[in-house]
Amino acid sequence: MSMLKNRIISSSILIIVIAASLFVDWHRMLDFSLAGILVIIFIVAGLYEFFTMLENKGLCIYKYFGITMGTILPLSILLRFELTKRWELLFIMLALFSLILMQFRRRNNSGVVVDISTTLFGILYVSWFFSFLIKITYLPDGVGYLISVVLITKLGDIGAFLIGSRFGKTPLIPRISPKKSVEGAIGGLFFSVLAALACKPFFNFNYLHIAIIGVCLGILGQLGDLSESLIKRDCKVKDSGSIFPGLGGVLDSIDSVLFTAPAFYFYLSAILK
Repeated sequence: MSMLKNRIISSSILIIVIAASLFVDWHRMLDFSLAGILVIIFIVAGLYEFFTMLENKGLCIYKYFGITMGTILPLSILLRFELTKRWELLFIMLALFSLILMQFRRRNNSGVVVDISTTLFGILYVSWFFSFLIKITYLPDGVGYLISVVLITKLGDIGAFLIGSRFGKTPLIPRISPKKSVEGAIGGLFFSVLAALACKPFFNFNYLHIAIIGVCLGILGQLGDLSESLIKRDCKVKDSGSIFPGLGGVLDSIDSVLFTAPAFYFYLSAILK
């Protein structure tokens, strides 16, 4: 009961903060996206948790370099800074080049590939993937799309938790996440579809099209959740952090959105042309 109470309190606070930022963006009270600033804050905290987990695993990653580069990337998107048409690709190449140069100062060559790869992976996985939420806000009617992808993804998480806790009997992938069940996964998909249909005012699509979007984002959201669980298993930790009582860390809260945000952005970019 105590865990459930903490989960409800933490979730309520998060919902209020996110809703407030979206309300401001919806009414265009600022020249920039307030939700985008919130996304960057989540990215910084998520990167810190990710690199801390790797440090505790014993890897010699470049924590503060990764956090710095992982902050510049979404900040450039928020400010609509484009040095070239392929600015993000250039940025990732510069990050990789910098990481390679930093290896010349090492006293030994052991673990060079792993340290470079894990640092760059953190930048891509946490920072770049989550920064697509900012890109979504800059699409036509982007705030509505942002609300939709967050609701579809997170209500899928809630549905999987509620149905899995009550009816879950068949393990989904116990090696990765022992508490997740097939019943919970199906319940999560059902909630994602319901959330998508509830977001009909934001979409100029028919109900079948919206339901398919709900299924696709629901599946991707659950894959994102399982992917973070896989990383935590490797690092031998239960939660990525403890900033949100009952929920865990920031990375635990955004893991499902890391997969849905890029996919939703590319899909919208293709069909809105």
